[in-house]
Amino acid sequence: METNNEINNEINQVNTMPRIGDQAPDFEAVTTKGKIKFSDFAKDKWVVMFSHPADFTPVCTTEMSGFAIRKPEFDALNTELIGLSIDSIHAHLGWVQNVRENTGVYFDFPIIADIDMKVSKLYGMLQPNESETAAVRAVFFIDPSKKIRLVMYYPLNVGRNMDEILRALEALQTSDKYKVAMPLDWKKGDKVIVGPPKTLDELNERINDDSLEKVDWYLAKKNL
Repeated sequence: METNNEINNEINQVNTMPRIGDQAPDFEAVTTKGKIKFSDFAKDKWVVMFSHPADFTPVCTTEMSGFAIRKPEFDALNTELIGLSIDSIHAHLGWVQNVRENTGVYFDFPIIADIDMKVSKLYGMLQPNESETAAVRAVFFIDPSKKIRLVMYYPLNVGRNMDEILRALEALQTSDKYKVAMPLDWKKGDKVIVGPPKTLDELNERINDDSLEKVDWYLAKKNL
């Protein structure tokens, strides 16, 4: 029989949610591409790690197919995909083959077999008020240093938006490269926001800089 401390530890583990800026928790897991150790996975690449509630389910099939169809766009952004659900490796392989036979879409990225829920609990993908046995639709954007940069959570009954996932990924990479910020609805080719001045000299320089689109001295945009 479990003690109160053991029960509390299990609850805390389930509710663990890595935050933006945290190092991505390390783990070892069996996937459809073989066994991985996450800290060694996709060296020098970004990672988009996403969970789905279950294999052989309709919404999950549309989402996983979406990731597979648009994988070349993630490849172009130096990003590795990795999925997860609380299913066995045999279920994963059967589902991958079933979708390939029925639609021609091949899930050519690793899918973690998290039957013991170890990774789901580590990443806060199990949220008991939604389900105690199925992972919610979580998305973690992880940079090459294995730092978590953005987190999205969707419930079991609402599919994700692939355009937004790719837009957010490109925004993060562009912000890192050029040290700028992204305005509402930014997409590639749009103007970016330059940081506000921090001294009077920088303020005067900003006021006199005609290359910027200035809404006001503290809000200015430019083309990259």
